[in-house]
Amino acid sequence: MLTGFPPVADAGTRLLVLGSFPSVASLQAQQYYAHPRNQFWPLLSALFGLDLKTMPYAERVAAVQARGLGIWDVYAACEREGSLDSAIAQASYNDFAGLIARLPQLRGIAHNGGESARARRFTASFGLPVYRLPSTSPANASWSFERKLAAWREVFAQCGLLPTA
Repeated sequence: MLTGFPPVADAGTRLLVLGSFPSVASLQAQQYYAHPRNQFWPLLSALFGLDLKTMPYAERVAAVQARGLGIWDVYAACEREGSLDSAIAQASYNDFAGLIARLPQLRGIAHNGGESARARRFTASFGLPVYRLPSTSPANASWSFERKLAAWREVFAQCGLLPTA
């Protein structure tokens, strides 16, 4: 049984992005979205105007958290060979209610990809807007970076994470 990471979130979190479960590379590095081809950090860099990829992980996390972004996964633990979501078995959910109760400024929940979005029935029960974002995984090659960026930008703007022009 594999175990995921604690949430990156605090009282200032306005948008919680939920992945499915950390990849093998992420588990080895003990960092969210550690696979070098995952577009999570490059997308956030483009959205926030920061070069997050060159920052040490702790600084990267602090920078996005300071801008109101929380990061977590749908599953707390699971069995899985490799990194594909389709290989996830015997999964247990994270305690969404417990976390959301500690996020007074939360404006929305966004699912990073299809496997995460399967948990919408749980996340929708909190009365917040729930979004499905295109996956940042390298396995989602059918969406260009620019197309993903536009979809992510729309959600981030709706939740107040981007400066208004």
